[in-house]
Amino acid sequence: MRAQAWPRSQQRASRFRGRYCRPACAPKPDRRLRSHTLRRGEGRETLDDKRARARKIIAGLRKAHPDATCALHHGSALELLIATILSAQCTDETVNKVTPVLFAAYPDAKALANADPAGIEKIIHPTGFFRNKTKSIVGACKAIVEQHGGRVPETMEELIELPGVARKTANVLLGTWFKKEEGVVVDTHVGRLAHRLALTWTSKDEKDAVKIEQDLMQVLPRKDWTHTGHALIWHGRRVCAARKPKCLDCTLNTLCPSAFTFEPSGEGKPSPKRKRGTGRE
Repeated sequence: MRAQAWPRSQQRASRFRGRYCRPACAPKPDRRLRSHTLRRGEGRETLDDKRARARKIIAGLRKAHPDATCALHHGSALELLIATILSAQCTDETVNKVTPVLFAAYPDAKALANADPAGIEKIIHPTGFFRNKTKSIVGACKAIVEQHGGRVPETMEELIELPGVARKTANVLLGTWFKKEEGVVVDTHVGRLAHRLALTWTSKDEKDAVKIEQDLMQVLPRKDWTHTGHALIWHGRRVCAARKPKCLDCTLNTLCPSAFTFEPSGEGKPSPKRKRGTGRE
């Protein structure tokens, strides 16, 4: 049976219900910043314009988060590698509670490579997906012991050959521990902010990490890749949250085409894109 449509008068009214207006005290962004056009490359902002705006964004992030760094506690390359593997689909806080226990029981790559998987699973159980993570940890440590003499490799090519290590994990390790600018870490927060700030134009959505990283590498100066990645993560957690971004408190609101376009209810989506009938109360 076909659902009965709403009367046109109600449909028209629902389009305006819940729409969010810019506060009078809010600063006005650059007129050229239009979220839907800049992402698709249809606006007046050229690649050089994006690079110039990206430099201003970096300056704003450095001012807001001067100490931004990796939130995973570690004392060696191996500890950072294992912590990053454990951080998949898990909060950094939980990982930081688990890793001291794990490294106390298995202090080096050889110990982890020869460990009973059941023992590792018991310790890392709170991080979720513990069986797959155990396979990745044991496999990576075996490769490190057998192929690299017990030392964590220092190149992208060698790191991504390790079991359970993809480009994101390799970027974290290379940039944070080895101080090598080989790429930009793209996690949930970075993907979201790259879209909101219109710093990506080839990615299909905020989960398209490969295309987002490629775009960011074009607009961000190479020397700032690591710090900007960490700063975007901090900014996403503290200010530009998925559901309730604090646009009024954001130091980037004059540079962001998405600023003040979100519903006050905190749904995390621009208010003009409401579906028909969703304003019914």
